[in-house]
Amino acid sequence: MSTTFTAAPELQRLPDPYLPEAGVVQALAERVGPALDWPGVIAMAAPWVEQVRKNPAPFWAMESLLREYPITSAEGLALMRLAEALLRVPDAPTAIALTADQLGRADFDGASEGSPHKMLAALSASAISMSKRFLPGAEDDGGLFKRLGAQTVVAATVRAIQLLGRQFVLGRNIQEAMSEADAARKQQKQLRFSYDMLGEGARTEDDARRYQAAYVNAIQAIAGGQRAESPEGSDGISIKLSALFSRYEVLQRDRVFAELLPRVWQLIELAAPANINLTIDAEEVDRLELSLDVLDALAARIAQHPEWREWRGLGLAVQSYQTRALAVVDEVAAIARKHGLRFMVRLVKGAYWDGEIKRAQELGLTHYPVFTHKQHTDVSYLACARALIQHADVIYPQFASHNAGTIAAIVQMARSANAAFEMQRLHGMGEGVYREFSRHTPAGGMSTTPPAPPAQAGGLTHDIPVRVYAPVGEHRDLLAYLVRRLLENGANSSFVHQLADPSVQVPELLGSPLAEVRSAPALPLPPALYLDDQGRGRANSTGADLTAPAQRAPLQAALDTTPVLPVPEAGAAEVDATMQRLHAGFAAWNSTPLPQRAAILRRAGDALDARLPEFCALLVKEAFKTQADCVAEVREAVDFLRYYADQAELEMTGMQGRGVFVCISPWNFPLAIFAGQVVAALVAGNTVAAKPAEQTPYVALKLVELLHAAGVPADALALLHGPGETVGAGLVAHARTAGVCFTGSTAVAQIINKALAAKPLPAAGPLRGAGGVPADVGAPCLPIPLIAETGGLNAMVVDSTALPEQVIDAVVQSAFRSAGQRCSALRLLCVQDSIADGVIEMLSGALAQLWVGKPEQLATDVGPVIDDEAHANISQHVERLKRDARLIAEAPIHDALPRQIRPVAFELRRIADLGEEIFGPVLHVVRFSCAVDEVIAEINALGYGLTLGIQTRIDSRAQRLADAARIGNVYVNRNIIGAVVGVQPFGGEGLSGTGPKAGGPDYLRRFCAEPQLQVPLPALPPLAQPAGAAALAVAADITWRETPLGDRIATLRRAADTLDAPTAIALRSLFTAAQTGLAELTLPGPTGESNTLRRHARGVFAVLGRTEAGLAAVVSALLAGNSAIWLGGAEQHRLALLHAGLPASALTLLPDTALPGLLAAPQLAGVALASSDAATAHALAQA
Repeated sequence: MSTTFTAAPELQRLPDPYLPEAGVVQALAERVGPALDWPGVIAMAAPWVEQVRKNPAPFWAMESLLREYPITSAEGLALMRLAEALLRVPDAPTAIALTADQLGRADFDGASEGSPHKMLAALSASAISMSKRFLPGAEDDGGLFKRLGAQTVVAATVRAIQLLGRQFVLGRNIQEAMSEADAARKQQKQLRFSYDMLGEGARTEDDARRYQAAYVNAIQAIAGGQRAESPEGSDGISIKLSALFSRYEVLQRDRVFAELLPRVWQLIELAAPANINLTIDAEEVDRLELSLDVLDALAARIAQHPEWREWRGLGLAVQSYQTRALAVVDEVAAIARKHGLRFMVRLVKGAYWDGEIKRAQELGLTHYPVFTHKQHTDVSYLACARALIQHADVIYPQFASHNAGTIAAIVQMARSANAAFEMQRLHGMGEGVYREFSRHTPAGGMSTTPPAPPAQAGGLTHDIPVRVYAPVGEHRDLLAYLVRRLLENGANSSFVHQLADPSVQVPELLGSPLAEVRSAPALPLPPALYLDDQGRGRANSTGADLTAPAQRAPLQAALDTTPVLPVPEAGAAEVDATMQRLHAGFAAWNSTPLPQRAAILRRAGDALDARLPEFCALLVKEAFKTQADCVAEVREAVDFLRYYADQAELEMTGMQGRGVFVCISPWNFPLAIFAGQVVAALVAGNTVAAKPAEQTPYVALKLVELLHAAGVPADALALLHGPGETVGAGLVAHARTAGVCFTGSTAVAQIINKALAAKPLPAAGPLRGAGGVPADVGAPCLPIPLIAETGGLNAMVVDSTALPEQVIDAVVQSAFRSAGQRCSALRLLCVQDSIADGVIEMLSGALAQLWVGKPEQLATDVGPVIDDEAHANISQHVERLKRDARLIAEAPIHDALPRQIRPVAFELRRIADLGEEIFGPVLHVVRFSCAVDEVIAEINALGYGLTLGIQTRIDSRAQRLADAARIGNVYVNRNIIGAVVGVQPFGGEGLSGTGPKAGGPDYLRRFCAEPQLQVPLPALPPLAQPAGAAALAVAADITWRETPLGDRIATLRRAADTLDAPTAIALRSLFTAAQTGLAELTLPGPTGESNTLRRHARGVFAVLGRTEAGLAAVVSALLAGNSAIWLGGAEQHRLALLHAGLPASALTLLPDTALPGLLAAPQLAGVALASSDAATAHALAQA
C-alpha cells in the first residue's frame, strides 16, 4: 500500500543563517566554556597522541599520505585529481593523457622531511619518477614503445588507486562490507558500523531508483531476518536524501513531500521492524530547514504507528561548522519531545565548506552560514556536544571526530552528566587515536548504551562504544567521497594533518579552541569580495537566498505592489528633438569632473541595490523571468554601475567623451545590458539616447528615472521607445550620433555597421583629441564606433575524464535556464563517444525533472519565451529537428501558458548541421571520436565566438583548447552562463561581436574620443585591385603568435636599439605599455575559482603609414602577436626587425596599391591607421 505525504506549512525553525561570526562563536564559547576543564582534557588526550606518534599509521593510510603529499602541494593535487578521475575513464588514450598530464605537473623526488616512512616514501617517489619516463606528453602519441610503456604505467596507476580506495571503502557491496565488519569486531567487540552506500546526489529518476534499491538491499542484509536488541547497539545505515530525489530543494518543497518522503518511509518500514538505525546524512545549508521538515513529518508518522512508536532508530547528522548548529540540536530535541520519540544524532564537523563559502560569495549574502575559522567550528562542536548530552532523554548522542582533544572533552562532559553516548570515526581514518582511546579509557569510565534513556541507566561500568562510518560501493563511486575527505582532512590546520606532523608539539596540538576565538572572519565577507586589503574597490552587489523565507518574502510581496505601465513610443520628430537636446547637453556633461560623474553612478548603484524587490518584480512581469534570474540581473546592473565608476577613475583621467551615444539594448537582459551600455557611455562623458527593446521598455524607463534621481541631467540621458525599424534606425542614421552600442542579433549589427559607414563625411572643422574638443562640441568623429555584442553558437566540449554529474548540472543550467534566451546559452554539446551514451541518458533524465511553468512561482525552472515571433521560430526549428535529427528528450510542461516551449535536446550527426542560432531552450548534441582539437576547429569554423565550455580533468588539454578556440569567454569545468562584471569580462569575436568586453578593463576607452591628426595619406586606389589573400597567407605566422609576450617584447626591443635615438625612445614606451596592457590579468572571484583575462592576437593587420608613426603601428601589432602587412613601409625598418629575430613571415611590405585587394580578403583581421584624417578613415569604413 502506498503512503502519501502532504507538505505542511513552511516554518522558520532556525535563526538567520547569515549572522556575524564573532557574535555567534562568542555566545557558544560562553555556553560551553564553564563546563570544561581543559587541562584535564589535555591530560587525558596527551597519552593517546604520544602513542599514536610512536606507532604511526602505515604509509598507505590517509594521515600518512596527507603528510607525504599534502593537497596544497602540486604532488598532492596531482594524486587527488588522478584518484578523482582516472577510474572512470573508459578509453586508453585519454587515460594515458590524464596520467601524463597530472604526474608531469609535479615533482615526486624524495620523501618529506621528518617522514616516519622515509624508505617507502623514497621508493614511491622513485617509482613515480620512473613511470613518468614511460609517459608521452599529455597529448603526444609517443610512438609504439612509449604507448606500450604508457599503458603499463596507467594500469599500475589504476591498480594503485584501487588499492588506495580499499582503505576507505569497507566493501564493494553490503555483503562484503558486513563480512569485513564481522572480522573487525573480533578485534574490538564494541565496534559498530553505519553503512553508507556510496554515491552523490541523483540527477535523474533512474539514479534515485538505483539508490533506493541499494538502501533497501542494505537494510534487509543488516536485518538478516532478525530483530536487533536496540537501534543503539545494532549496525545501521546512513542515507542521503538528495540521492533519493533529484530535486531535493527548498523551492521544490511540494514535490519533496509528495515524491521523496514515501521513499524514505519505505526504508523506515524495513528498518523499524528490525529495530536497526537509519540516519539521514547532512547536506548543504540551503537544505537544512527542509531536512528538519522531513524529520518532523517522518516523526509524526512514526508516532502514530502502533508498533513503531517505541523505535529509537531514526537519526540525523548535524554539522558543527554551520553557524546554526546549536539551534539545530535544540530543534531536533524539540521535534522529538513533540512526538514522544527519541532520535539518534550524529555530530560531525562538516564536509561542504568550500561550496558553502563560494555560494555565499556568489549570491552576495551578508555573512557566511559556516564558520571561517577552524577553531570556531571546534567551539561550535563542543557547544553542540554539551547540548546533545543535556538532551540525552530524547537524543542518543553520536560524536564523530578524529580529534583527540575533542574526544577527551566529550568524555569529560558526558562523565559529569552520566550520559550514554558513542564515538564515531570514518573507515580508514583515525584508527590510531581510537586504538589508544579504547585502550586507555579507564574501566568504569563511561556507561554502555542501554535501551532505556540515561535516567534509567546503570553505573559507569563499560567501555565507550565506537561506530565506524563505512562507505560501501565500487571504487568508481568512491571518487567524490574521497575528494571531500581529502579536502576536509588535508588542510594544514586539521587535527589529522597536524597529528602526523611531529614538529607540532602535543600542547599545541591539543590547545583549547576556546582560547583562540577570533573577532574577525578568516575571509573577507561576501560584500567585500572585490575590495583589496586597503578597502579599495567596489562593494559586491546584495543578493538574496531564495531558500530563506525571510529573504524571498520581499520579492514575492513586490509582485503584488509593482505595476508595469505602458511606455509611449517616440515619433520621428521626438527622435530628432531629443538628439538635438542631447547634443546641446554634451558640453556640460562632458566637462563635469570625472569624480562627480563616478559618484553619480555609485549613488545610482546603491539606490538600485536597495530596490531589488521592485526591479525583480518588473522583470518577472515584463520579461517573464524567474525570480532567481531576476535577482541575478538586478545585481549585474548594480555591478555595472559600481565597476564602471571605479574603472573610469582609474583609467580615464584626461579623456573626453565623443558626443551623443546611441545605446540599443535587448529584451533578454532588459535591465543589466541596458544599464551596462548606458552607464559606460555616461561615465565616459557622452550623452546617451537609450533605446530599449520593444518588448521591455518599462523596466528601462524606471532605471532612467533612477539615474536622473541620482544626478544624471535630463539633457544627458533620454529614453526613446519604439520599433527598431523606425526609432532604432532613426537614431543610428541621425547626424548627431557619435557612437552606437548595440546588443542583439548578428544580422541587425551588420545593418547598423553598414548604415554608419554610409554616413556622409561632415565638413572639416577644428580637431578633437585628448587635449580638447572641437568648436562644434559633440560633433561626430568618423568613423563612428560600433560596439556590438551579438549571439553565438555556443558549445561545450566534454571528454571522457569529465564527471558526468558535473557535466549535466552545467549543461542544464547553460542550455535551459532563462528558457535558453541568453546570448551565452549553450546550443551545442560535443561529447566524447566513449562516454556519450551515459551522458545522453543522464541528460534525458535531467530534462524530465525540470519544472516548466509560471515565472512568478519560485518552483519554476523554465518560463515562457518572450513573444509570439520567438515562439514560432523556435517551434519551427524543433519540428524540423524532429524530422531530421534524433530526439533525446523533451521536458514536460506543468503549468500551461502562452508561448511556452518544452526544453528539448536532439542528437545531430555532425557539428556543421547546426547552421544558425536558435534563441530558445533547444540543445543539440554531437558525439565525437576524433581528436578533441578537431572539434575545436569545427566549432571555430562556425564563425561565432561568444562562449565555450570545456569539461576535462586534463589541465594541459583545457589550456590548449582555450588557446586554439576563437572564442571570447572560455569556461572550464563549470556552466557557460552568468558572467560576472569585473570577474568574467564578457564579449565575443567573429560573428559574435566587435569587442571590447563588457565589464572588463578595456571597455570604457571605446566610448572615449580618439586623437585626430591632419596628416593625410595618399588617396586610396580604386577598389578594383587583385585580392590580397596570397599576401595574408604569407603573413599568417603561427610561430610568432604563440611566442610568449616577454620574448616578443625582447625581440622588438633588440630591433629598436638599432634605430635612431628618437625612434627608439618612442618605441620603448610601447614596450612598457605592453608589459602591463597585454599581460595576462588575474581577476578577482569567489573561492575555488580562477579567472584570467588573456588578450590574444587577432591575426593579420594591414598597416597604413610610411613615417615613424607607421613603424609604431607595426610594432604595436607585432607586440600583440599579430602579423603585419606594412603598406609603403621602409625596408630598413623591416630588416632591423628581422635581424632582431622576428620571423620573416610575420612582416610583409607591400605597396599602397595592394590595399583594396587586402580589404577584399576575408582573412584580414583589421587595418591600423598610423596617421590619418577623417576622409581616409571614412573611405576605409566604406570599403
